[in-house]
Amino acid sequence: MDTKHCAVDGWVDTIPVPGPRGTVTFDLVVRPADIDALDDDAPDTIVTCTSGDPRITHELLNGIQPGDLLRATGTLVQPPAPGEPARLTVDALEVLDTALVPVLREMVLDRYGDYVVIFDANRDQVPVFTAYGAWVGLADNPDAIATLIDIHERVNGGDA
Repeated sequence: MDTKHCAVDGWVDTIPVPGPRGTVTFDLVVRPADIDALDDDAPDTIVTCTSGDPRITHELLNGIQPGDLLRATGTLVQPPAPGEPARLTVDALEVLDTALVPVLREMVLDRYGDYVVIFDANRDQVPVFTAYGAWVGLADNPDAIATLIDIHERVNGGDA
């Protein structure tokens, strides 16, 4: 597999999604620098980005929205098959420009003190993270969030 350390500038396509063990995944829409030389119907390139860095995870879950222009620096892995997105493991992130209006779709982030939860209209389960992006668990439904946070604080001494 071909890898390369690089920086990619692109627009956030969808709300960043938390993953296991404090990771976060998001897609960047990347346009080539010579866009004027391409056909009008040329497709954009999508780069799937992942990060496990707590600072980057926190920023992505709390401050980034679709339409923001980012510079993501990290290790790029070429797709295994044509038509699949390239994957970038991000180790540095810079916000170059923000979207004009916040976009809320079927997913909503909410704070519970030192915790962040993600409500998805298509699912009953609610992922719960600390505000720094550490995975807490998956509540079976919104009513179970407080119980999950209480268990996490008892096990971890109350520090989120």
